[in-house]
Amino acid sequence: MSRDAVSVSDYVAHAGIQAYLDDVSLAAFAEKVQQRQTELKAFLTATTAPAVQWQYKVPELGEGGACSLFGQLADEPYDLTAILGGQNAANQHALTQLSLIAAFYREHSALDWFGIYQARANGAGELVLVKLAYYGAPSRAEFPLNSEFAKISNNSTVGLSGKAKVINDVAAYLGTGGEYYTCDPKVQAEACLPLFSQSGKIAGIVDAEDFNKNVFTADALALLVAVCLTVPAYLP
Repeated sequence: MSRDAVSVSDYVAHAGIQAYLDDVSLAAFAEKVQQRQTELKAFLTATTAPAVQWQYKVPELGEGGACSLFGQLADEPYDLTAILGGQNAANQHALTQLSLIAAFYREHSALDWFGIYQARANGAGELVLVKLAYYGAPSRAEFPLNSEFAKISNNSTVGLSGKAKVINDVAAYLGTGGEYYTCDPKVQAEACLPLFSQSGKIAGIVDAEDFNKNVFTADALALLVAVCLTVPAYLP
């Protein structure tokens, strides 16, 4: 697909980003996004490729697999090989580029956690969001894409709806009755944004988290949207 398949204005409209921009105009926001896209493109060209993580540590899941047990890691790491159909050159390239994008986001956002997820069927034939690249503490590898799990998971909700979910104060959100999937209790702010294919289909999500409140300003969201517009071209 074209790397410019989705315009900034289309993305903002489809993902419902405008609701989180306060008094920033769409034109001003689009300019910030485009600047970040240019920086990201240069970064991908100039930066040495990192080692690809085909396997990564994950938390133990609680009874029924609904929640992660914070601080308790599973004995076996999660292996991306099966869900991606093998460790071939195309998948290696895709994971390399996604790892570079995660590195760019880490460098420019300074947030504590970030992950890129793709919508795929797992070995059991269930549609899930699978984590392809990330930085930060170990976290769940797959999020079920179904309405039941979406009741407790922003990742699944965004993966099904295609609408962004930005929470700048997790404690306040919970205090108003909001449902929240807690993997790391230190997280105080989270932004889940959708990824769209060229045809407009929901291709996955990105998830960014921080241990501080109120970090997702319009500038911070411009960086995240630039990432969301870039990632789909590199999904395996």
